Amino acid sequence: MAHDIPSNSVRKTPIAASLIAENMTLEGSISADGELHVDGAIKGQVRVSRLTIGDSGRIEGEITAESVEVRGKIIGSVTAKQIRLAASAHVDGDITHEQLAIEAGAFFQGRSLKFQRQPNPATAAILSPKPTEKPADKPAEQPVAAAG
Repeated sequence: MAHDIPSNSVRKTPIAASLIAENMTLEGSISADGELHVDGAIKGQVRVSRLTIGDSGRIEGEITAESVEVRGKIIGSVTAKQIRLAASAHVDGDITHEQLAIEAGAFFQGRSLKFQRQPNPATAAILSPKPTEKPADKPAEQPVAAAG
């Protein structure tokens, strides 16, 4: 017996990954909540949950994702919690991350920037460095004559 699923119900099954095939070139922005696998070429901004760039994949533009695995080529900045550059990866641009893994043989030219999480106010006071005076900022000490 078939059951009709109401259109407002929550989808429980995972969404299938989208694929940009090797013979495909896309110009423009891509935004999705799911996974994207790129074997072709994209020129534009990419914002997805999980991104995999295959050996023949190429992205020119800004990438934002939760997780990025690169086996192909990126020209542009990448921002993600987890980034893995395989041995065949070629990245020319800044990477902002929480976790970064780079295999031997990968090419990376740019800055590696770690996410800066804001500590809560209670720990911020403990973790913040105390201001220190530089010796040049101190007034010169005057000798004290002994009373006698």
